[in-house]
Amino acid sequence: MKSIITLPTTSQALAFDGEPSDAELDAIELELPLIEAEVDLLDVEIMTLDRPATELDERRVRRARNRVLDERRKLTNRATTMQSGGAA
Repeated sequence: MKSIITLPTTSQALAFDGEPSDAELDAIELELPLIEAEVDLLDVEIMTLDRPATELDERRVRRARNRVLDERRKLTNRATTMQSGGAA
């Protein structure tokens, strides 16, 4: 039986130490406000799972969703600005 997995022959491909690169850390830092907003939305949604949603709960969910959308918009605008060289 032949294996479908091939091992890289270069030593650089084997040099991965399991740690994120500086570029990956920068990308995570750039996306952190969106990640936090999504976690907050998940927390609010979890709070409302075991009971009927009140008007206050609905407002919390709506605010959390709006925050996620706002952070996505900001991240998209930042990425577009960075790709176009900063010229608006």
